Amino acid sequence: MSERQRAGAGRRLDRTAGPRAFILTGALSIICRDPIYIDDLRKRDLKVLVITAADGRGYAKAHRDDPAHPASAIEEVAFVDGSVESEGSFLPGVIEHAGRWREQYDVVGIYAVGETLVEPTGLVADYFDLPFPGLRAARACRSKYLQRWYLPDLSPASVLIPPGARESVDHGPIRFPAVIKPATRHSSLGVRMVYDRAELAAQLHDYPAQETILVEQKITGQEYSVESLIQDGKSLYASVTRKETTDVDSQYFVEMAHTVPAPRNGEWDAVQRANDAMLDRLGVENGITHAEWRVDERGEAHLMEVAARTPGDGIMVLYRLATGRRMEPEILRIALGEPADYPAARRYARQVYVGHRPGILGDVEVDWPGVEARWVNDGTPWPDIPALPAEDPPALRAVLVYEARGAALGPIRSSDDRAVSFFIDAPTIAELDEIEERARRAVTIHTAPS
Repeated sequence: MSERQRAGAGRRLDRTAGPRAFILTGALSIICRDPIYIDDLRKRDLKVLVITAADGRGYAKAHRDDPAHPASAIEEVAFVDGSVESEGSFLPGVIEHAGRWREQYDVVGIYAVGETLVEPTGLVADYFDLPFPGLRAARACRSKYLQRWYLPDLSPASVLIPPGARESVDHGPIRFPAVIKPATRHSSLGVRMVYDRAELAAQLHDYPAQETILVEQKITGQEYSVESLIQDGKSLYASVTRKETTDVDSQYFVEMAHTVPAPRNGEWDAVQRANDAMLDRLGVENGITHAEWRVDERGEAHLMEVAARTPGDGIMVLYRLATGRRMEPEILRIALGEPADYPAARRYARQVYVGHRPGILGDVEVDWPGVEARWVNDGTPWPDIPALPAEDPPALRAVLVYEARGAALGPIRSSDDRAVSFFIDAPTIAELDEIEERARRAVTIHTAPS
């Protein structure tokens, strides 16, 4: 028995005889967006506990008393204060609530659905000796500069700028154009390209003084992500997703399309090899990882960042459409220490974000038989989109609107600026490309000058 296992065995004695419970962490709206986690856990007769950032109080107040909403099925919701601009600021609140629940419940599992609370989730899992990515992985996956530290040969050349060092740091190794990245934010927030040292110096003043910044060599090439399920230190499933991003014609890096699975080619193999090396070096033990890569002109894969949680946007929907099965139940099985498996894709699926003209959102029209825009801006869970048989014809599956009528839509500079997306699937990649063009013509976003 290892030291960690012996320590864990001792901790098990501290567990209460209270009701068995499972903790989910992350944005409450994301946890409730698709109630599969909540439903699956309740079917196991587990109490569902949620730790979320304090800005989720309004969402909870609006929906916790609605018996038709997934939030009503949560036993307790705990709110923690903190900021992504200040490292470790959420940790004290998470430990406080976990300590209280330690006395009330028999905590049998924990999982981070969202990015912000991955590291404290790992520390709670470590205390209870529950399956989780591991302390190194949980810490490094929340810090871009630690990813550069552990994986220098897989990373672009970079310079780390700690708080208070912006005037004295040596930018010598950086070639332009370069990319500025806040070290602990997510959703492309604050990530932008700069073209020379004068612009770099000017842009650095836009970030809070306490924030750690990375300045990196810009890798020009196709972007991919790899979603991996790991159990007991072994990869039981991995698949490559193709991305389309805005940096082709702007200084921002917003993802505008995901394709599951990516068409198989030499870049797929390069990304998969690099991903395997990353998982091994970070010592990922249990859970899911979502790693983003770019392949340069030499065919080499460079790590943009890796997260130890569910992929964002609609990627989980895409896996269901592509494989015929949901991935979320397998993630929970891993978190509970149960055997898990997942099938290969037998269909192609894509989510496309539709560009808009900045202004006041009036309406979204869909010129497609049987499909209308679904407005999910008010916390409404996403519609259920079941998988089709593998050989069914190409189909437009859903059009989702994330902002309310009357919302001011600005330029797309981060993921939060996107307003409308659609989901499509098809038996072949050629048919997927063809139906994307038809769907783009069918979706019209009406905005008025603000």
